[in-house]
Amino acid sequence: MAPDQTGHLHARITDKRDDLIALTQDLVRIPTLNPPGDCYRDICEFIQTRLSASGFDCKLIRAHDTPGDSEKYPRWNIIARREGNRPGACVHFNSHTDVVEVGQGWTTDPFGGEVKDGKIYGRGTCDMKGGLATSIIAAEAFLEICSDFAGAIEISGTADEETGGYGGVAYLSEQGYFNPERVQHVIIPEPLQKDRICLGHRGVWWAEIETHGEIAHGSMPFLGDCAVRHMGAVLHEMEQSLYPALAAKHTEMPVVPVGARNSTMNINSFHGGQAEPAPDFTGLPSACVPDRARMIIDRRYLIEESEDEVRGEIRDVLEKVKLERENFSYDLREMWSVSPTMTEKDAPVVESVAKSIGSVLGKAPEYVVSPGTYDQKHIDRIGKLKNCIAYGPGLLELAHKPDEYIGIDDMVDSAKVMGQTLIDLLKPE
Repeated sequence: MAPDQTGHLHARITDKRDDLIALTQDLVRIPTLNPPGDCYRDICEFIQTRLSASGFDCKLIRAHDTPGDSEKYPRWNIIARREGNRPGACVHFNSHTDVVEVGQGWTTDPFGGEVKDGKIYGRGTCDMKGGLATSIIAAEAFLEICSDFAGAIEISGTADEETGGYGGVAYLSEQGYFNPERVQHVIIPEPLQKDRICLGHRGVWWAEIETHGEIAHGSMPFLGDCAVRHMGAVLHEMEQSLYPALAAKHTEMPVVPVGARNSTMNINSFHGGQAEPAPDFTGLPSACVPDRARMIIDRRYLIEESEDEVRGEIRDVLEKVKLERENFSYDLREMWSVSPTMTEKDAPVVESVAKSIGSVLGKAPEYVVSPGTYDQKHIDRIGKLKNCIAYGPGLLELAHKPDEYIGIDDMVDSAKVMGQTLIDLLKPE
Protein backbone atom coordinates (compact mmCIF):
# COMPACT_ATOMS: atom_id res chain seq x y z
CA MET A 1 0.00 0.00 0.00
CA ALA A 2 1.54 3.29 -1.09
CA PRO A 3 1.65 5.89 1.72
CA ASP A 4 0.63 8.67 -0.69
CA GLN A 5 -2.50 6.73 -1.67
CA THR A 6 -3.47 6.23 1.94
CA GLY A 7 -2.89 9.84 2.87
CA HIS A 8 -4.76 11.11 -0.16
CA LEU A 9 -7.64 8.73 0.55
CA HIS A 10 -7.97 9.88 4.16
CA ALA A 11 -7.87 13.52 3.10
CA ARG A 12 -10.49 12.91 0.43
CA ILE A 13 -12.82 11.23 2.91
CA THR A 14 -12.37 14.13 5.33
CA ASP A 15 -13.29 16.51 2.50
CA LYS A 16 -16.46 14.48 1.85
CA ARG A 17 -17.77 14.88 5.42
CA ASP A 18 -20.65 17.14 4.40
CA ASP A 19 -21.52 14.79 1.55
CA LEU A 20 -21.57 11.89 4.03
CA ILE A 21 -23.96 13.78 6.30
CA ALA A 22 -26.27 14.73 3.42
CA LEU A 23 -26.27 11.19 2.01
CA THR A 24 -27.19 9.73 5.39
CA GLN A 25 -29.99 12.26 5.76
CA ASP A 26 -31.32 11.46 2.29
CA LEU A 27 -31.39 7.73 3.06
CA VAL A 28 -33.09 8.25 6.44
CA ARG A 29 -35.78 10.42 4.85
CA ILE A 30 -36.93 7.47 2.73
CA PRO A 31 -39.23 5.68 5.25
CA THR A 32 -38.46 2.03 4.48
CA LEU A 33 -40.53 0.64 7.35
CA ASN A 34 -40.62 -3.13 7.73
CA PRO A 35 -43.19 -4.43 8.26
CA PRO A 36 -44.80 -3.93 5.84
CA GLY A 37 -41.94 -3.10 3.47
CA ASP A 38 -42.50 0.51 2.40
CA CYS A 39 -40.46 2.40 -0.19
CA TYR A 40 -38.06 -0.44 -1.06
CA ARG A 41 -37.99 0.47 -4.74
CA ASP A 42 -37.62 4.16 -3.91
CA ILE A 43 -34.44 3.63 -1.92
CA CYS A 44 -33.00 1.24 -4.51
CA GLU A 45 -33.58 3.81 -7.26
CA PHE A 46 -31.96 6.48 -5.09
CA ILE A 47 -28.87 4.31 -4.62
CA GLN A 48 -28.86 3.48 -8.33
CA THR A 49 -28.82 7.16 -9.27
CA ARG A 50 -26.02 7.85 -6.82
CA LEU A 51 -23.73 4.96 -7.77
CA SER A 52 -24.33 5.08 -11.52
CA ALA A 53 -22.67 8.49 -11.45
CA SER A 54 -19.52 6.79 -10.12
CA GLY A 55 -19.45 4.20 -12.88
CA PHE A 56 -21.22 1.35 -11.08
CA ASP A 57 -23.33 -1.06 -13.08
CA CYS A 58 -26.55 -1.29 -11.07
CA LYS A 59 -29.10 -4.06 -11.05
CA LEU A 60 -32.48 -3.93 -9.30
CA ILE A 61 -33.67 -7.37 -8.28
CA ARG A 62 -37.10 -8.25 -6.90
CA ALA A 63 -37.26 -11.25 -4.59
CA HIS A 64 -40.42 -12.78 -6.02
CA ASP A 65 -42.50 -15.09 -3.83
CA THR A 66 -40.44 -14.55 -0.69
CA PRO A 67 -42.14 -13.91 2.68
CA GLY A 68 -43.90 -10.54 2.53
CA ASP A 69 -43.45 -10.03 -1.21
CA SER A 70 -46.61 -8.80 -2.94
CA GLU A 71 -47.63 -6.36 -5.63
CA LYS A 72 -48.33 -3.80 -2.91
CA TYR A 73 -45.07 -4.46 -1.06
CA PRO A 74 -42.54 -5.88 -3.54
CA ARG A 75 -39.18 -6.92 -2.08
CA TRP A 76 -36.67 -4.87 -4.10
CA ASN A 77 -32.89 -5.10 -3.76
CA ILE A 78 -30.00 -3.42 -5.54
CA ILE A 79 -26.52 -4.70 -6.36
CA ALA A 80 -24.06 -2.18 -7.82
CA ARG A 81 -20.73 -3.41 -9.26
CA ARG A 82 -17.70 -1.48 -10.44
CA GLU A 83 -15.07 -3.53 -12.26
CA GLY A 84 -11.39 -2.78 -11.93
CA ASN A 85 -8.85 -2.68 -14.74
CA ARG A 86 -7.22 -5.99 -13.88
CA PRO A 87 -8.34 -9.40 -12.57
CA GLY A 88 -8.61 -9.68 -8.81
CA ALA A 89 -10.89 -10.22 -5.85
CA CYS A 90 -14.31 -8.66 -5.34
CA VAL A 91 -15.00 -6.73 -2.14
CA HIS A 92 -18.71 -6.49 -1.36
CA PHE A 93 -20.33 -4.06 1.10
CA ASN A 94 -23.82 -5.28 2.04
CA SER A 95 -26.30 -3.08 3.91
CA HIS A 96 -29.97 -3.65 4.58
CA THR A 97 -32.28 -0.79 3.67
CA ASP A 98 -35.26 -1.64 5.89
CA VAL A 99 -35.90 -0.12 9.31
CA VAL A 100 -38.13 -1.17 12.19
CA GLU A 101 -41.22 0.65 13.44
CA VAL A 102 -40.71 4.07 14.98
CA GLY A 103 -42.22 3.37 18.42
CA GLN A 104 -42.89 5.94 21.13
CA GLY A 105 -40.63 8.37 22.97
CA TRP A 106 -38.97 10.35 20.17
CA THR A 107 -37.92 13.96 20.72
CA THR A 108 -36.81 14.40 17.09
CA ASP A 109 -38.50 13.67 13.77
CA PRO A 110 -37.80 9.95 13.15
CA PHE A 111 -37.43 10.58 9.43
CA GLY A 112 -35.98 14.07 9.59
CA GLY A 113 -32.26 13.33 9.76
CA GLU A 114 -31.68 16.18 12.22
CA VAL A 115 -28.03 17.05 12.90
CA LYS A 116 -27.27 18.01 16.50
CA ASP A 117 -24.10 17.90 18.61
CA GLY A 118 -22.14 15.94 16.00
CA LYS A 119 -24.85 13.29 15.55
CA ILE A 120 -27.49 12.51 12.94
CA TYR A 121 -30.84 11.48 14.43
CA GLY A 122 -33.52 9.32 12.86
CA ARG A 123 -34.86 5.81 12.49
CA GLY A 124 -32.20 3.78 10.71
CA THR A 125 -29.30 6.22 11.21
CA CYS A 126 -27.47 3.65 13.31
CA ASP A 127 -29.17 0.49 12.02
CA MET A 128 -27.95 0.80 9.34
CA LYS A 129 -28.32 3.59 6.81
CA GLY A 130 -25.36 5.40 8.34
CA GLY A 131 -23.26 2.32 7.61
CA LEU A 132 -24.60 2.18 4.05
CA ALA A 133 -23.72 5.83 3.48
CA THR A 134 -20.27 5.25 4.98
CA SER A 135 -19.52 2.38 2.59
CA ILE A 136 -20.67 4.46 -0.40
CA ILE A 137 -18.46 7.41 0.56
CA ALA A 138 -15.51 5.06 1.18
CA ALA A 139 -15.91 3.44 -2.24
CA GLU A 140 -16.36 6.75 -4.04
CA ALA A 141 -13.25 8.23 -2.39
CA PHE A 142 -11.26 5.11 -3.23
CA LEU A 143 -12.27 5.35 -6.90
CA GLU A 144 -11.30 9.01 -7.03
CA ILE A 145 -7.82 8.30 -5.62
CA CYS A 146 -7.18 4.76 -6.94
CA SER A 147 -8.89 4.39 -10.31
CA ASP A 148 -6.46 1.68 -11.51
CA PHE A 149 -7.28 -1.27 -9.26
CA ALA A 150 -7.64 -5.04 -9.54
CA GLY A 151 -10.87 -6.96 -9.03
CA ALA A 152 -14.22 -5.33 -8.34
CA ILE A 153 -16.22 -3.39 -5.76
CA GLU A 154 -19.84 -4.21 -5.03
CA ILE A 155 -22.33 -2.32 -2.88
CA SER A 156 -25.75 -3.77 -2.16
CA GLY A 157 -28.88 -2.46 -0.51
CA THR A 158 -31.07 -5.35 0.53
CA ALA A 159 -34.54 -5.90 1.95
CA ASP A 160 -36.04 -7.48 5.03
CA GLU A 161 -33.03 -8.02 7.29
CA GLU A 162 -35.17 -6.92 10.21
CA THR A 163 -37.60 -9.77 9.52
CA GLY A 164 -35.12 -12.51 8.67
CA GLY A 165 -33.59 -11.36 5.38
CA TYR A 166 -35.46 -13.86 3.21
CA GLY A 167 -36.55 -11.21 0.72
CA GLY A 168 -33.03 -9.82 0.61
CA VAL A 169 -29.69 -11.53 1.18
CA ALA A 170 -31.18 -15.03 1.43
CA TYR A 171 -32.81 -14.64 -1.99
CA LEU A 172 -29.70 -13.12 -3.54
CA SER A 173 -27.59 -15.94 -2.09
CA GLU A 174 -29.92 -18.51 -3.62
CA GLN A 175 -29.52 -16.74 -6.98
CA GLY A 176 -25.72 -17.00 -6.76
CA TYR A 177 -24.85 -13.39 -6.02
CA PHE A 178 -22.74 -14.42 -3.01
CA ASN A 179 -21.04 -17.36 -4.69
CA PRO A 180 -17.36 -17.43 -3.55
CA GLU A 181 -16.30 -17.57 -7.19
CA ARG A 182 -18.05 -14.23 -7.75
CA VAL A 183 -17.45 -12.44 -4.44
CA GLN A 184 -14.44 -13.06 -2.19
CA HIS A 185 -14.72 -10.55 0.69
CA VAL A 186 -17.92 -9.33 2.36
CA ILE A 187 -18.21 -6.47 4.86
CA ILE A 188 -21.61 -5.78 6.43
CA PRO A 189 -21.61 -2.26 7.98
CA GLU A 190 -23.82 -3.14 10.95
CA PRO A 191 -23.34 -0.81 13.97
CA LEU A 192 -20.79 -2.70 16.04
CA GLN A 193 -18.55 0.40 16.66
CA LYS A 194 -15.68 1.68 14.57
CA ASP A 195 -12.97 -0.18 16.51
CA ARG A 196 -14.66 -3.60 16.55
CA ILE A 197 -14.73 -6.45 14.07
CA CYS A 198 -17.80 -8.64 14.41
CA LEU A 199 -16.95 -12.22 13.48
CA GLY A 200 -20.46 -13.68 13.59
CA HIS A 201 -23.52 -14.21 15.72
CA ARG A 202 -25.33 -16.56 18.07
CA GLY A 203 -27.91 -19.02 16.78
CA VAL A 204 -31.65 -18.43 16.80
CA TRP A 205 -34.63 -20.80 17.08
CA TRP A 206 -38.17 -19.46 17.02
CA ALA A 207 -41.22 -21.54 17.82
CA GLU A 208 -44.90 -21.15 18.58
CA ILE A 209 -46.42 -23.06 21.48
CA GLU A 210 -50.19 -23.52 21.57
CA THR A 211 -52.13 -24.94 24.50
CA HIS A 212 -55.66 -26.26 24.10
CA GLY A 213 -58.77 -25.96 26.24
CA GLU A 214 -62.54 -26.03 25.90
CA ILE A 215 -64.78 -23.02 25.49
CA ALA A 216 -67.58 -22.46 28.01
CA HIS A 217 -69.51 -19.63 29.66
CA GLY A 218 -67.26 -17.42 31.77
CA SER A 219 -69.67 -17.60 34.70
CA MET A 220 -69.24 -21.39 34.78
CA PRO A 221 -65.55 -21.93 34.05
CA PHE A 222 -65.71 -25.38 35.61
CA LEU A 223 -67.65 -26.51 32.53
CA GLY A 224 -64.77 -25.57 30.25
CA ASP A 225 -61.01 -25.86 30.26
CA CYS A 226 -58.92 -22.68 30.33
CA ALA A 227 -56.09 -22.78 27.80
CA VAL A 228 -54.52 -19.68 29.36
CA ARG A 229 -54.12 -21.45 32.69
CA HIS A 230 -52.45 -24.34 30.86
CA MET A 231 -50.05 -21.85 29.26
CA GLY A 232 -49.47 -20.33 32.69
CA ALA A 233 -48.27 -23.74 33.86
CA VAL A 234 -45.84 -23.80 30.92
CA LEU A 235 -44.51 -20.36 31.88
CA HIS A 236 -44.15 -21.46 35.50
CA GLU A 237 -42.11 -24.51 34.50
CA MET A 238 -39.91 -22.35 32.27
CA GLU A 239 -39.25 -20.02 35.20
CA GLN A 240 -38.51 -22.91 37.55
CA SER A 241 -36.28 -25.08 35.37
CA LEU A 242 -35.51 -23.73 31.90
CA TYR A 243 -34.39 -20.17 32.63
CA PRO A 244 -31.93 -21.22 35.36
CA ALA A 245 -30.51 -23.86 33.01
CA LEU A 246 -30.02 -21.30 30.24
CA ALA A 247 -28.34 -18.85 32.62
CA ALA A 248 -25.82 -21.56 33.55
CA LYS A 249 -24.66 -22.00 29.95
CA HIS A 250 -21.66 -19.95 28.85
CA THR A 251 -19.90 -19.52 25.52
CA GLU A 252 -16.31 -18.87 24.56
CA MET A 253 -17.60 -16.71 21.67
CA PRO A 254 -16.77 -13.02 22.38
CA VAL A 255 -20.43 -12.00 22.34
CA VAL A 256 -21.33 -8.42 23.26
CA PRO A 257 -22.85 -7.34 25.53
CA VAL A 258 -21.48 -9.77 28.10
CA GLY A 259 -24.96 -10.83 29.23
CA ALA A 260 -25.46 -12.47 25.84
CA ARG A 261 -22.63 -14.92 26.50
CA ASN A 262 -25.26 -17.03 28.20
CA SER A 263 -28.12 -18.73 26.43
CA THR A 264 -31.25 -16.60 26.42
CA MET A 265 -34.93 -16.90 25.62
CA ASN A 266 -37.43 -14.11 25.06
CA ILE A 267 -41.22 -14.46 25.17
CA ASN A 268 -41.87 -12.63 21.92
CA SER A 269 -45.67 -12.60 22.18
CA PHE A 270 -48.52 -14.13 24.14
CA HIS A 271 -52.19 -14.34 23.28
CA GLY A 272 -55.09 -16.23 24.82
CA GLY A 273 -58.82 -16.20 24.29
CA GLN A 274 -60.76 -13.91 22.00
CA ALA A 275 -59.05 -11.94 19.27
CA GLU A 276 -58.19 -8.34 19.99
CA PRO A 277 -61.10 -6.10 18.92
CA ALA A 278 -60.77 -3.54 16.15
CA PRO A 279 -59.59 -0.11 17.36
CA ASP A 280 -63.00 1.43 16.69
CA PHE A 281 -64.91 -1.22 18.68
CA THR A 282 -66.27 0.22 21.93
CA GLY A 283 -68.13 -2.78 23.33
CA LEU A 284 -67.15 -5.35 25.92
CA PRO A 285 -65.73 -8.84 25.32
CA SER A 286 -68.05 -11.82 25.59
CA ALA A 287 -67.89 -14.07 28.66
CA CYS A 288 -66.00 -17.12 27.44
CA VAL A 289 -63.44 -19.56 28.75
CA PRO A 290 -60.51 -19.38 26.31
CA ASP A 291 -60.07 -22.61 24.40
CA ARG A 292 -56.58 -21.85 23.13
CA ALA A 293 -53.51 -19.81 24.02
CA ARG A 294 -50.46 -19.13 21.90
CA MET A 295 -46.95 -18.04 22.77
CA ILE A 296 -44.01 -17.32 20.47
CA ILE A 297 -40.54 -17.87 21.89
CA ASP A 298 -37.27 -16.45 20.61
CA ARG A 299 -34.41 -18.67 21.75
CA ARG A 300 -30.82 -17.52 21.16
CA TYR A 301 -28.23 -20.23 21.47
CA LEU A 302 -24.48 -20.67 21.60
CA ILE A 303 -22.01 -22.27 19.24
CA GLU A 304 -21.45 -24.95 21.89
CA GLU A 305 -25.13 -25.99 21.67
CA SER A 306 -26.95 -27.88 18.93
CA GLU A 307 -30.36 -27.14 17.48
CA ASP A 308 -31.54 -30.59 18.60
CA GLU A 309 -30.56 -29.71 22.17
CA VAL A 310 -32.44 -26.42 21.99
CA ARG A 311 -35.55 -28.08 20.59
CA GLY A 312 -35.34 -30.88 23.14
CA GLU A 313 -35.28 -28.49 26.10
CA ILE A 314 -38.61 -26.98 25.06
CA ARG A 315 -40.19 -30.37 24.48
CA ASP A 316 -38.96 -31.50 27.90
CA VAL A 317 -40.75 -28.56 29.53
CA LEU A 318 -43.98 -29.31 27.68
CA GLU A 319 -43.87 -33.03 28.39
CA LYS A 320 -43.20 -32.41 32.09
CA VAL A 321 -46.26 -30.17 32.32
CA LYS A 322 -48.29 -32.77 30.43
CA LEU A 323 -47.41 -35.43 32.99
CA GLU A 324 -48.38 -33.20 35.89
CA ARG A 325 -51.48 -31.46 34.54
CA GLU A 326 -54.85 -33.05 33.76
CA ASN A 327 -56.22 -32.56 30.22
CA PHE A 328 -53.08 -30.73 29.11
CA SER A 329 -52.32 -30.88 25.38
CA TYR A 330 -50.19 -28.71 23.15
CA ASP A 331 -48.84 -28.10 19.67
CA LEU A 332 -45.27 -27.01 19.03
CA ARG A 333 -44.61 -25.36 15.68
CA GLU A 334 -41.09 -24.41 14.67
CA MET A 335 -41.00 -21.09 12.82
CA TRP A 336 -37.37 -20.60 11.76
CA SER A 337 -33.87 -21.43 12.82
CA VAL A 338 -30.33 -20.30 12.05
CA SER A 339 -27.16 -21.88 13.40
CA PRO A 340 -24.44 -19.81 15.08
CA THR A 341 -21.61 -18.68 12.84
CA MET A 342 -18.16 -17.22 13.48
CA THR A 343 -15.48 -16.30 10.94
CA GLU A 344 -11.89 -17.15 11.91
CA LYS A 345 -9.61 -14.29 12.97
CA ASP A 346 -7.09 -15.23 10.29
CA ALA A 347 -9.61 -14.90 7.45
CA PRO A 348 -8.34 -12.43 4.81
CA VAL A 349 -11.09 -9.83 5.31
CA VAL A 350 -10.60 -9.92 9.09
CA GLU A 351 -6.86 -9.38 8.83
CA SER A 352 -7.26 -6.57 6.30
CA VAL A 353 -9.84 -4.65 8.34
CA ALA A 354 -7.77 -5.20 11.49
CA LYS A 355 -4.74 -3.61 9.82
CA SER A 356 -6.86 -0.68 8.65
CA ILE A 357 -8.29 -0.10 12.13
CA GLY A 358 -4.76 -0.09 13.53
CA SER A 359 -3.64 2.43 10.94
CA VAL A 360 -6.65 4.77 11.18
CA LEU A 361 -7.41 4.56 14.90
CA GLY A 362 -3.99 3.68 16.28
CA LYS A 363 -5.24 0.65 18.21
CA ALA A 364 -5.85 -3.04 17.76
CA PRO A 365 -9.47 -4.01 17.07
CA GLU A 366 -11.73 -5.72 19.54
CA TYR A 367 -13.13 -8.96 18.11
CA VAL A 368 -16.79 -9.48 18.98
CA VAL A 369 -19.81 -11.61 18.16
CA SER A 370 -23.34 -10.25 17.83
CA PRO A 371 -26.06 -11.37 20.25
CA GLY A 372 -28.60 -11.45 17.41
CA THR A 373 -28.38 -12.70 13.88
CA TYR A 374 -27.87 -10.52 10.84
CA ASP A 375 -27.41 -11.29 7.16
CA GLN A 376 -24.06 -13.05 7.57
CA LYS A 377 -26.18 -16.13 8.30
CA HIS A 378 -27.37 -16.32 4.68
CA ILE A 379 -24.00 -15.49 3.12
CA ASP A 380 -22.47 -18.32 5.16
CA ARG A 381 -25.26 -20.91 5.06
CA ILE A 382 -26.63 -20.41 1.53
CA GLY A 383 -23.82 -18.60 -0.27
CA LYS A 384 -21.12 -20.84 1.30
CA LEU A 385 -18.92 -17.78 1.67
CA LYS A 386 -17.02 -17.82 4.97
CA ASN A 387 -14.88 -14.71 4.46
CA CYS A 388 -17.51 -12.35 5.86
CA ILE A 389 -17.66 -9.95 8.81
CA ALA A 390 -19.72 -7.09 10.17
CA TYR A 391 -17.86 -3.81 10.53
CA GLY A 392 -19.43 -0.38 10.71
CA PRO A 393 -19.99 2.80 12.72
CA GLY A 394 -22.65 3.20 15.38
CA LEU A 395 -23.59 1.83 18.79
CA LEU A 396 -25.49 -1.45 18.74
CA GLU A 397 -27.50 -0.54 21.83
CA LEU A 398 -29.14 2.37 19.94
CA ALA A 399 -30.69 0.07 17.34
CA HIS A 400 -34.50 0.04 17.45
CA LYS A 401 -34.54 2.69 20.22
CA PRO A 402 -36.24 6.13 20.23
CA ASP A 403 -33.95 9.01 19.27
CA GLU A 404 -31.66 6.62 17.40
CA TYR A 405 -28.54 8.41 16.17
CA ILE A 406 -25.11 7.92 14.63
CA GLY A 407 -21.95 9.91 15.36
CA ILE A 408 -20.57 11.79 12.37
CA ASP A 409 -16.92 11.47 13.44
CA ASP A 410 -17.41 7.72 13.81
CA MET A 411 -18.74 7.53 10.25
CA VAL A 412 -15.76 9.45 8.89
CA ASP A 413 -13.31 7.20 10.73
CA SER A 414 -15.09 4.05 9.58
CA ALA A 415 -15.08 5.31 5.99
CA LYS A 416 -11.31 5.68 6.23
CA VAL A 417 -11.03 2.11 7.55
CA MET A 418 -13.22 0.81 4.71
CA GLY A 419 -11.35 2.79 2.07
CA GLN A 420 -7.97 1.64 3.37
CA THR A 421 -9.24 -1.95 3.31
CA LEU A 422 -10.10 -1.50 -0.36
CA ILE A 423 -6.53 -0.33 -1.01
CA ASP A 424 -5.19 -3.40 0.79
CA LEU A 425 -7.43 -5.94 -0.94
CA LEU A 426 -7.68 -4.48 -4.46
CA LYS A 427 -4.01 -3.55 -4.94
CA PRO A 428 -4.30 -0.27 -6.87
CA GLU A 429 -1.28 0.91 -8.89
